[in-house]
Amino acid sequence: MVKRGDYNYFIHPITDGVPIVDPALLREVCSAMLKVLDLNGVDKIVVVEAMGIHIGSVLSVMTDIPMNIVRKREYKLPGEVVVDQTTGYSKGVLYINGIKEGDRVVIVDDVVSTGGTLRALLAALRITGAEVVDICVAIQRGNPDIGRPYKSLVRVEVTEKVHVVERNL
Repeated sequence: MVKRGDYNYFIHPITDGVPIVDPALLREVCSAMLKVLDLNGVDKIVVVEAMGIHIGSVLSVMTDIPMNIVRKREYKLPGEVVVDQTTGYSKGVLYINGIKEGDRVVIVDDVVSTGGTLRALLAALRITGAEVVDICVAIQRGNPDIGRPYKSLVRVEVTEKVHVVERNL
């Protein structure tokens, strides 16, 4: 656990990639996500840079569903969708390319804490006209409201320590 201003930020290999990401852990997380995600008719797995990439990559390989990475830098491609993002400890901009009207997508990510990233991503995907079929995060911190249901593998509470309060594996 580290402090970022007044925010207690927890560090874990799945959420931060440090100290290392063990292949067995990554395989376990992705296998659990496959059990809970609705992938029926899904065209793309959508992840947000950076810590959703490793999860999305493994899921893409396991399912043969292409992965789309929402980036934190501009590419200026035709149709690029730009959306502001605010989390518990940062502000930024997200850039979506390669998602089009009628695409059926699932969102996977490492963690939801405040819901800021997922709310911004959902708003941007509405602009593209894509249908969000399902959402799953590895770790849910507290009970953030993102404006629609989502799934998590574990729910934690963070005080001066991290406490697992619910397992959905």
